[in-house]
Order: sequence, then structure tokens, then C-alpha cells
Amino acid sequence: MAHINLLPWREEKRQERQQQFYVVMGLTLAFAILVFYVFTSYMNGLLDKQNQRNNYLQQEITKLDIQIKEIQDLEKKRDRLLARMRVIQDLQQSRPKVVKVFDSVVRTVPEGIHLQVLSREGDKLIVQGVAQTNARVSAFMNQLDKDPEFSESKLRVVQRTSTRDDAIRQFTLEVTESKPETNKEQ
Repeated sequence: MAHINLLPWREEKRQERQQQFYVVMGLTLAFAILVFYVFTSYMNGLLDKQNQRNNYLQQEITKLDIQIKEIQDLEKKRDRLLARMRVIQDLQQSRPKVVKVFDSVVRTVPEGIHLQVLSREGDKLIVQGVAQTNARVSAFMNQLDKDPEFSESKLRVVQRTSTRDDAIRQFTLEVTESKPETNKEQ
């Protein structure tokens, strides 16, 4: 029995263990690759879902931006229409004003005054005329100030045409029209 050699058995056992090691290593590597692939696929799936959500949100934001622009355009149109309506209302309210102004001027002109030019600049009425005396011009201005169609009168110029006592006076005065009463229904 001295001739029994145990080395080949050990060598075979070592090779067998080495093969098992390589198989386990291969299976571990395959399992690791499989886990990495599943993990990567899962993460890519989550990423794709998030990208889809982002795209959906971006599309909805674009739609809302278009609607906001349309709303802003409509608000601008509304503001323009309201401005037009205000202008039309002002014109409607001031339409009878011209007639009332002329009627008031006729009623307030005292005897001894003759009007030559009556012009309008905005809400101011420029009156040029001739009077027999300065007192008649003053009376005319007082009557204009008392009239509800006018708010203030200012004398610009009074000139005598000659140095004689019976000389006429040429005058220019400015009268501010009163504002029409507005309805506050808005």
C-alpha cells in the first residue's frame, strides 16, 4: 500500500472546484447582468413615463398659452369697445349741449352789445363783439357767469375805437362751458 498516490484525486477535486467556481462566477455574472438589465429597463420605463408626462404638460401649457393670448386679445378688444362706447356716450350727452350754449348766449346778451364772432376751442367759447359801454360788457360777463351752461368767463381785451365819449368798445372774452352731468351707471 505504500504505492497509493492520492495526488490525482486531489488534482481532480481541485479541477472540479475550479469548474464549480467558474460556473458560479458565470451564473453570478449572468445574474448581475440580468439584474442590471431589469434595473435599467425599469429606470428607462420610468424615464419614458416621466418624459410622456412632461410632453403632455408641455402640450397643455402651450394650449393654455394660446388661450391666455386669446383672452388678452379679447380684453384689448373689450377695452377698445368700452373706449368707443364712452366716446359715443360723451357725444350723445354733449349733442344737445351746443344748442343749449347758443340758446344761453342769446338769452344772456344784454341790450347794447352786438356779437361779431363766436368760436369754440374745446370746452371754451371765444366771443368777440362790440359794446356801447364797459358796463354793458361787465353785465354780459355777469349774466354768463350766472348761466348754468357756463362755468367761468374771462375778459381778454376791451378797446375803445376812438377817444370820443360815445365811442364803441371792441371786446374779446373767453367763456368756459360747464361739463354735462354724466350718468354713473358704469
